[in-house]
Amino acid sequence: MKSIQLNGVKRTDFGKKSAKDIRRAQMVPCIIYGGENAEVHFSVEAKSLKQLLYTPNSYIVEFDIEGSKEVGVLREAQFHPVKEYCQHLDFYRVIPGKPVAIDVPVKITGNSEGVKAGGKLNVSRRKLRISALAEYLPDEIVVDITELGLGKSISCSDLNIENVTILTPASAQICNVLATRASRSAEAAEE
Repeated sequence: MKSIQLNGVKRTDFGKKSAKDIRRAQMVPCIIYGGENAEVHFSVEAKSLKQLLYTPNSYIVEFDIEGSKEVGVLREAQFHPVKEYCQHLDFYRVIPGKPVAIDVPVKITGNSEGVKAGGKLNVSRRKLRISALAEYLPDEIVVDITELGLGKSISCSDLNIENVTILTPASAQICNVLATRASRSAEAAEE
């Protein structure tokens, strides 16, 4: 899985006033937790988060917090409800030998038989939640739809990825091909 490096500054003050001061300085308050180590409160520059937040990709984040090294994955991002700037980030620590749960983007490949017959491809899930050791985390989950016919679908139970456990419910649909009026009229013309 791809990784990003971020520099952080430790926080000693907590509360609303402190958080507002941090945001005024174009920084974002963050926390990293998990494992047996204590949680670490820190802040990072808001402009350095663009590559992490405004992309469909998922990343392992390597932090340098005033000389202390941490590795984590983004657990939750909180945004301002009106102005839409990032207010707070939660990261979960990556521990060697323990699986990590993360959302990974789905990449659809191939040209579906159902779409060739006039159907419409409907993609229901753009990301799937998976669990795996850090070294086995994929950058994306590739779903081949070449054999997908009219009225057929692909769900999470149809996927089999080595060394990865899919946490999204097995019945959750990833994509399907819907019959359109054009495909129905083509079928009727053939008969």
